[in-house]
Amino acid sequence: MLHHRFLTLLLALLATALAFPAAAAAAIIDAAAVKAAQARGAILWDTRATPLYRKGHIPGAVSIGDAGTVLRNPVTEDFIETAQIEKILGNAGIDPGKEIIVYADRGSPFAYFGRLALRYFGADNVSVFHDGIEGWQDAGNPVETTDAQRAAIALKLTPRPELIASTEDVVTRGKSGAVQVIDARTSGEYLGNDVRAIRGGHIPGALNIPYEQNWKDPETNAKMSRRQVPDNKGAGLAPPDALKALYARLDPNKETVVYCQSGVRAAETAAVLETLGFNKVKVYDSSWLGYAARLDAPVERETFFNVGAMNGRLASMQRKIDEMEKMIGELHSSHSGKVACPAGKAC
Repeated sequence: MLHHRFLTLLLALLATALAFPAAAAAAIIDAAAVKAAQARGAILWDTRATPLYRKGHIPGAVSIGDAGTVLRNPVTEDFIETAQIEKILGNAGIDPGKEIIVYADRGSPFAYFGRLALRYFGADNVSVFHDGIEGWQDAGNPVETTDAQRAAIALKLTPRPELIASTEDVVTRGKSGAVQVIDARTSGEYLGNDVRAIRGGHIPGALNIPYEQNWKDPETNAKMSRRQVPDNKGAGLAPPDALKALYARLDPNKETVVYCQSGVRAAETAAVLETLGFNKVKVYDSSWLGYAARLDAPVERETFFNVGAMNGRLASMQRKIDEMEKMIGELHSSHSGKVACPAGKAC
């Protein structure tokens, strides 16, 4: 009788486990969670450019160079061919089927782009270490400067287009009001004052929340450039209550599309929304570059890129450069004790 009850209980537990799959990996983790994942044998991926990686990285972390450059077409900023990505990730031993921790500098959206890329190509167990290399060192952990190597693997990746929004999706569903849209760019881009594509402006109805608003201090980058702060600690993730207030105007149960210029900044905001319980979040991968190029797509605060004016500014800059080079040449000649010869004459 006891044996029969035990089997019944065991079958019930198995049925429950099958009905409710294991919880997805946390989108964003801290240094302690990175150490725990490291102990489990998780793959660590440093998405920064190679020179930064070699100045110091988390021990065992692999690199393919600047992920935002290596994995994307330099003109469209869309993903390169899947076969190329298979070779790049495979040669680095980055297997989307395993647990992966992605990081860069503190607050860098390129770590989140790395997560987006892995999820798009099949990864389910991938997290971002938001505080990055600075957070790792702040916690007293060691770094290494030699390139870490993992065994190369043969990958066959199958994109999951359902995880991202296409231009057609955004144009069609945006007109119907079926989705809520977040523009993670700067206010200048949103208002059409800073034009970085064929057109400026924003998708009608989009709510402008620059991705830096997810940080403790959204002005961190500007303050660092002006040397008003000694480090980037302000780029740490804002407390949960502050983030909830930031997105309080949105419905967590409604489909949410996030975009920026090319999907990188949007990837950070999308991950933050996931941590807040938004369960239908998509990144518009082509983002403003793709939307602005679709000339029948409606735009609010529409402005156009003035190619003629840009060429004029470039020509003016070139003239100034030529003048500076001439002055430097003349100074060099005078300091070397030589007299510059008139054009066309021998000295």
